[in-house]
Amino acid sequence: MDKKEIIGYWIGTADSDYSTMTNLYESEDYHWSLFMGHLVIEKLIKAVYIINIGNNPPKTHDLLRLADKALIETSKEQKDLLDLLTTFNISARYPDYKHSFYKKCTHKFIIENIKKIKELRTWLLSIVEDK
Repeated sequence: MDKKEIIGYWIGTADSDYSTMTNLYESEDYHWSLFMGHLVIEKLIKAVYIINIGNNPPKTHDLLRLADKALIETSKEQKDLLDLLTTFNISARYPDYKHSFYKKCTHKFIIENIKKIKELRTWLLSIVEDK
């Protein structure tokens, strides 16, 4: 695959995961919805990484580290959000964290964080479109 195809792959799979995130939210599978939201952001950051760096992104799920390596300028609030979203990957995936994370996923918590994921997604897509 050439560079354009690889970027398209990351964006396409992020779009698919976004749809899954929305469906999980609507079915009230909140913790899995946030897990998918993490994947959406991870894949979009990897698309930006390909644009800015030109080779395969690091194999990590740490969103702040990925954003830094992708040379994405982030505000303090965005850094904090990337750190928070990274915890969704760990908390939804590993059994010892899953129960406490499930309890944390109140309706208010999910609404606030889905909104933040959507805003971050829109911002990352604007970076891709500007390149």
